[in-house]
Amino acid sequence: MTVFPLDIVARHIRKKHPGCPEFAVEYLAKEISGREWTPGVKLGRAVGIVMQSILRHEMTEYETLLLHGVDREEARRRVQPKIQAMLRVWKRCPE
Repeated sequence: MTVFPLDIVARHIRKKHPGCPEFAVEYLAKEISGREWTPGVKLGRAVGIVMQSILRHEMTEYETLLLHGVDREEARRRVQPKIQAMLRVWKRCPE
């Protein structure tokens, strides 16, 4: 299994997502570095997986949609534009 060191993960997020708030960098880096990844998974892929998941579950109405009987695929489709918008903001350098 692959484990990514916390400082390397945080550095990667800051470089690739300069608009990401520092509290989110720290939270994401802990989540990513605290997991064991399948051998061969690149750091960028791990970051993408965790960012998508955390934004979907914690920053959108995804869970509410599921609770109201919307199937998983449809709920993901509905919240994906919000996730993409947040990721676009995080990709930009802060002013």
